[in-house]
Amino acid sequence: MTRSVNLAVQFLPLRYSQEKAYEIIDAAIAVVRDSGLKYIVGPFETTIEGPYGRVLEVLNEMQEAARRAGAEEMLINMKLHRSFVGDLTLDDKTGKYKTP
Repeated sequence: MTRSVNLAVQFLPLRYSQEKAYEIIDAAIAVVRDSGLKYIVGPFETTIEGPYGRVLEVLNEMQEAARRAGAEEMLINMKLHRSFVGDLTLDDKTGKYKTP
């Protein structure tokens, strides 16, 4: 059985104006939105929840979307939380902080 993991990912396009960098980042986030996986967009990173293999596929698709949007080079910061004994959910980590 494939367990759910959490991946926090930050794309930092290099050598672009702020406007162009945001276009590239938006293209990457659109892949996450269209993936069907649960996610949270934050001011510094996007966190994705899903099966390990699918999350990595989405990560690769995000990179390709960024390239198609004009990125030639970027830094990608990632944090992966993986458990081999249970699912990891975004709600378990942040649910108590949601405003009604």
